[in-house]
Amino acid sequence: MAYTTINKSTDYFNTKLYTGNGSTQSITGVGFSDWVWIKSRSDTSNHRIYDAVRGGTKTLYSNLTNAQGTNADAITSFDSDGFTLGANAQSNGNGLSLASWNWKANGTGSANTDGSITSTVSANTTSGFSIVKWTAGSGVSGIGHGLGVIPKLIICKNLSVSSAWTVGSDLLNDWGGYLGLQSTNALNSETRMYKPSGYSSPTASLFYQDHSAFGSAGEDMIAYCFAEKTGYSKFGSYTGNGSTDGTFVYTGFKPAFVMIKCSSSGGSYTSWSIFDTTRQTFNVNSGKTLYANRSYEEGKRGQGDASTTIPGIDMLSNGFKCRVLNDEVNNTAEYIYMAFGQSLVGSNNVPCTAR
Repeated sequence: MAYTTINKSTDYFNTKLYTGNGSTQSITGVGFSDWVWIKSRSDTSNHRIYDAVRGGTKTLYSNLTNAQGTNADAITSFDSDGFTLGANAQSNGNGLSLASWNWKANGTGSANTDGSITSTVSANTTSGFSIVKWTAGSGVSGIGHGLGVIPKLIICKNLSVSSAWTVGSDLLNDWGGYLGLQSTNALNSETRMYKPSGYSSPTASLFYQDHSAFGSAGEDMIAYCFAEKTGYSKFGSYTGNGSTDGTFVYTGFKPAFVMIKCSSSGGSYTSWSIFDTTRQTFNVNSGKTLYANRSYEEGKRGQGDASTTIPGIDMLSNGFKCRVLNDEVNNTAEYIYMAFGQSLVGSNNVPCTAR
């Protein structure tokens, strides 16, 4: 019997590596283009996040609280097999080695009236991912997300003013708090982000937010919403064991991308650690870690600091196993993670291979 209906995970998530040319170039071989997250591997350029709903000239930075920036030379088009870049120095600097993580939604989106205010939603219900843009009202609003099922995790940002990124999930005090994507801090217990007083946690059609927690009425907002799909995506938590023979985390598929964050404590080395099997093709997946909240070049846990232990995990056929003792992935603390990959057996009954 098939384990998942997603036979080819790279139809919905794909990592693409490329070298900047300082001019224009088309990045192909992705297979789609809706949400593009770019980071230079070879210098300290900021992370850059683009999506088809806001448009390719609109830039967000996962490691900063900055409002949305406008760069006419960033992504000049979202294409059927990837995206076209302008001469932007951080997304296409000459000679830079860059990584892009790419998720498929559903183009530029359409109006969604499920909530108390209308949102623009680009949703892929097969893979459980949607991009949601709306203009904040006053007080609490319900926002339609288009997934058709309850989200497992939501990443949200105010586009108009400087403010924290907020990551909410039922894994984080049942939506009763958030983690900052740009921050090393532990869980913030603020409930207005995803479970305002008197309102429910997210439903199959919408989520609630008290916009007084973000800013003011009339400001633009963006959210990236994820639902868990068996054999393709997993959003979970685990307890580190503080050993080099670390915790094994079962996902039910072979991960291609894993991002991990300590939720129970904060500190200089409790960053959002990003691993993938395109940049690091063998186990231990270490030495090429990037951090969502840091502009560090690849493999630097502290810029210029080569003495500290770089986070490392084994990517296995059914999950991942921590292979270091450090704060990012495997101290005696609580962690959350998001993972995308390929099931052992899809609806075509063709097995994938082990790593």
